[in-house]
Amino acid sequence: MSRIMNEAGTRPAFPFAALVGQAPLQRALLLAAIDPAIGGVLVSGPRGTAKSTAARALAALLPDGAFVTLPLGASEEKLIGTLDLEAALRENAVRFAPGLLARAHDGVLYVDEVNLLPDALVDALLDAAASGVNTVERDGVSHTHDARFVLVGTMNPEEGELRPQLLDRFGLMVELENCHDASERQRIVKARLAFDANPQAFCASHEAAQRELSQRLRAARAALDALDWSDAVHERAAQRCVEAAVDGLRADLVMLRAARALAAFEGAAQITPDHVDAVADAVLAHRRRAMPEPPAPGGNAQAPEPSRDASDHQRESEIMTDSDADWGELAPEPVAARQVKGVIPLPAKKR
Repeated sequence: MSRIMNEAGTRPAFPFAALVGQAPLQRALLLAAIDPAIGGVLVSGPRGTAKSTAARALAALLPDGAFVTLPLGASEEKLIGTLDLEAALRENAVRFAPGLLARAHDGVLYVDEVNLLPDALVDALLDAAASGVNTVERDGVSHTHDARFVLVGTMNPEEGELRPQLLDRFGLMVELENCHDASERQRIVKARLAFDANPQAFCASHEAAQRELSQRLRAARAALDALDWSDAVHERAAQRCVEAAVDGLRADLVMLRAARALAAFEGAAQITPDHVDAVADAVLAHRRRAMPEPPAPGGNAQAPEPSRDASDHQRESEIMTDSDADWGELAPEPVAARQVKGVIPLPAKKR
């Protein structure tokens, strides 16, 4: 049964195996849990699409089951931890007060509305998620500790976007949408109502599936180092990234790691180009750019003039009645002269 409790310590998390209509999100979360070096998962979608529910459910599958939430108003010290410099000078030893990154080790660090966080906090999060370590430095004194966790960031695109530099550093991205299928909405709501009515009984009914998922996750982590990428896999990853016109090489690295994690989860003996294709959408969703337009043949070729029909020529012939007339010249029109009041005529000059 799930070991993740709520703040009151009495309510288990919704089972990961019981999520309905969330297959792409479930796959992305599992891949990031198998290989945290992928760099975490960014989940974009409107309110009420079970983003936080899925993140809590993933934590229940992990061995330690740690689930840590980063609040919007958190300071950098609360995130990375602090050093007691007075103790270092007095006792000649580093005294470290752990932050949220240390607490999230081997678990899930959940950041709601990550697009609203200060850039400095997002940088620190992504650095630790990619490297697996956290280093705190202050006045020449430093402390480093392991910080391997699954980073899950969520955002509502209506409330603002992440800068492209930060967006690219998330390993995978899943874009959720409102469900417009009536039957699927009923399945989701029925599952939620059943869980709310009796969480323990609902979790017990999915305990076997949860145990199987947890075992597969542990086996996949153990199998990662035994899998290697062939030239065909490298070529497919490069092709997909070139087609998406991505910047840099981070997408290639993430795609290869995600393909390896998927092969390990499936228990495959080797990584194949099909594994690359299966993870490509999540890798490229936030990195894909429009391809530039190819230059016209010859380089200086001018665009063809728009086609002209018979009516155009007829109108021209009506305007250009005289072959010697200037284009656009209009016939003179008589203008009536009128006397202007108040003007005194000048006397005639004497000869």
